Amino acid sequence: MKPIVLAVLLAGLAACSAPTTKPAAPPPKDALYRELGGSDGIRRVVDVFFARINGDARINTLFRNVDHDDLKRLVNEQLCEATGGPCKYTGRSMEEAHSGLNLTNADFDAFVADLVSAMDEVKVPKTSQKKLLALLAPMRPQIVGK
Repeated sequence: MKPIVLAVLLAGLAACSAPTTKPAAPPPKDALYRELGGSDGIRRVVDVFFARINGDARINTLFRNVDHDDLKRLVNEQLCEATGGPCKYTGRSMEEAHSGLNLTNADFDAFVADLVSAMDEVKVPKTSQKKLLALLAPMRPQIVGK
């Protein structure tokens, strides 16, 4: 065999026996939870979020007769669980919690805008914000018009 043909053949065999690269491992279940700073980071977001809601004339009257401490606890639990953290949400379903309130898309959008503003204020990276909002977006039909 000619040396060039032998070299090509050996190179081909080496390529076949070379280890293949493994596909990237999926991110850990709690990746977003950790990106948000864990329980402390989520608590900071929720604290700023509620301050914004309370000052938002578009929706603050919706929370007039609500136990804010309990609601903050539930939102913390919900965000913690949704992002892969160790918490368990102990509240009612979104449909049950919002039944009879007849919330509108504008109400939901104002709520989300306040959440985004809170995340901006505590410097949550935009990529993490998008991931969190993608987790929460499917709740719209469970909340609006109920």
